[in-house]
Amino acid sequence: MAATDQQMDVRIQHRQFRLDNGLTLLVHEDRSLPLLAVNLWYRVGSGHESPGRTGFAHLFEHLMFEGSAHVPAGAFDHLLEAVGGTNNGSTSTDRTNYWINAPTHALELALWLESDRMGYLLETMTQAKLDLQRDVVMNERRQSYENRPYGLAWETLVGNLFPLGHPYHHPVIGSMADLEAASLEDVRAFFRTWYAPNNATLAIAGDVDAERAHDVVQRWFGDLPAGAPVPRAELPPIAGPRDARLVMEDSVQLPRLYLGWRSPAHYTEADADMEMLAAVLADGKSARLYQRLVYDEQIAQDVSVFQSGAAVDGTFEIVVTAKPDVALPAIEDVVREELARVVVAGIGSDEMERALAQVEAGFVQALERGGGFGGKADRLNEYLVFAGDADFARRDLARFQRATPASVAEAARRHLIEHAGVTLSVVPAGRRDLAAEAA
Repeated sequence: MAATDQQMDVRIQHRQFRLDNGLTLLVHEDRSLPLLAVNLWYRVGSGHESPGRTGFAHLFEHLMFEGSAHVPAGAFDHLLEAVGGTNNGSTSTDRTNYWINAPTHALELALWLESDRMGYLLETMTQAKLDLQRDVVMNERRQSYENRPYGLAWETLVGNLFPLGHPYHHPVIGSMADLEAASLEDVRAFFRTWYAPNNATLAIAGDVDAERAHDVVQRWFGDLPAGAPVPRAELPPIAGPRDARLVMEDSVQLPRLYLGWRSPAHYTEADADMEMLAAVLADGKSARLYQRLVYDEQIAQDVSVFQSGAAVDGTFEIVVTAKPDVALPAIEDVVREELARVVVAGIGSDEMERALAQVEAGFVQALERGGGFGGKADRLNEYLVFAGDADFARRDLARFQRATPASVAEAARRHLIEHAGVTLSVVPAGRRDLAAEAA
């Protein structure tokens, strides 16, 4: 049986502070190792970008390492490496995240580096830096999208799930045209709007006293001025997608089927049900779709299913790579049969227990790491920004523990069976005969 909430304490003990300029600080003390994690979130992602100005949040993920008033270009990495530290960043639809993992004695260094680029990045922002990093990002896009097998599939799927006007219509990396057109003043204005203390949360986890952490944060961030109140535009009414059936020829060897639906936003009850459904369908070799497509009928190479909740909407995706020369209609038939079987015949208690065990294992793994993507510092920021409470971990896990075969089946019916979606066939050039029927 899966662990109960009482048996499994997933809380991340912490203290919360707020500076006069609006910066929120979260501190988790863990003295087990002489290490600390500094995790800074800005409440800006690709979903906050304007039409014609896409890709800016991700572009800043690169520009933030190009130097600020007191940190020369390249010094951010070099200074951290000199003390044994590492750092990285990521951008999503709803936030940008920068993190540093370092020995305890590097706390002042880490916070000085982050404060300098928050407060003084624009002082050294030049056209040459913009041009250099724009070229880097455009090359990244070519490598990840245009020149990669199946690379345009995700952009096509999401662009059809979320119509023009929806904040998730465009990819995080932006479009080539928008990146090319971005002026230095466009980029400066974007930074001034979003990258300020009152639009940021800072989490520190590890071998540090909470009061000392607060004092050091106050020293380096306290004098930075708050920005203007950030725009909080409400999402206009946007109709859901119509059923769309698309075919894309690509430089690939194997046909691949993508099925996508708009699904519940993250941290809702239905979001947990859909994550449990994804695990039942494809998490492990005994999961339903993997067992049927890969083992029983032997028509697929691999199967992936994801519930990707986000702040406004989520996406539920099923991705199946066929074996050579297998036509995708046969695969689509099996997938839709299995979805219908979930709704009509239900899910076994053993499947639910296995799915819950996998979820709980993910919580445990996150608690084993203080820093990096998905570590405790990152979790504190995520819960505060998206759930409104940094102490949300127990309630987060409880969503999955409350899921039942009936609630998962009902979520599948409401969001998949009775909901319009997108079917995309990616096939080798000249082999449209392998595609699922287009509209």
